[in-house]
Amino acid sequence: MKAFLLAAGHGTRLRPITDSIPKCLVPIRGVPLLKIWLQVCARSGIDEVLINLHSNADTVRHALRDELMPVKVRVVDEEVLLGSAGTVYANRDWVKGEAAFWILYADVLTTSDLRSMADFHQSRRPLATLGLYQAPNPKGCGIAVCDADGVIQDFEEKPKNPRSSWAFSGLMLASSMILEIGPKHHPADIAFDLLPRLVGKMLGYPIHDYLCDIGTIENYQQAQTTWPGLEAVCGEKTE
Repeated sequence: MKAFLLAAGHGTRLRPITDSIPKCLVPIRGVPLLKIWLQVCARSGIDEVLINLHSNADTVRHALRDELMPVKVRVVDEEVLLGSAGTVYANRDWVKGEAAFWILYADVLTTSDLRSMADFHQSRRPLATLGLYQAPNPKGCGIAVCDADGVIQDFEEKPKNPRSSWAFSGLMLASSMILEIGPKHHPADIAFDLLPRLVGKMLGYPIHDYLCDIGTIENYQQAQTTWPGLEAVCGEKTE
């Protein structure tokens, strides 16, 4: 199975840390975030990963060359940021013919069982399955409203009046059919420009495991003490 690992952001909310370190390489308890993600992918049945880069791309490339890759890695540079949905659409030929593929946000830290989420998706075969978690601040997230069968009937990014506290986690499994529905313009964002088009045709998968968006200084510092380690995901230590 293939996965987009979205890593091209500037990481402005993590400054001054990201003034010298790309966001995807910031260390979590001494281990670069990107290394954690590649191990998670390998242990989750993902064998090919496409990583998009923009800010400090050369630094990330050097880091990847210095590592023994547990999965096949393809790196694409974006001279101009395409947005999360724009990256997927621009590289749609890479997943052509795939029954399903992952879209993973590289600034998310989680112990969620991706294999179980994939089994859930394959058992019902929606256009997409979104990992959802209970957000403490729904107004700052992409919020989904699901019916009794788990079908997402409404999705809104950063709503002023949230109708739910179930938020998009940055973990998404998609059918290749979304490539015919997604926005063709650049930049295009998954939460703003793609997911509202999939309402009624995608499922919510509840995540109760550890999940932290390390995109802010506060969350990043919290992760240093709360992250249980990669062994909690795949039974293997990285430190």
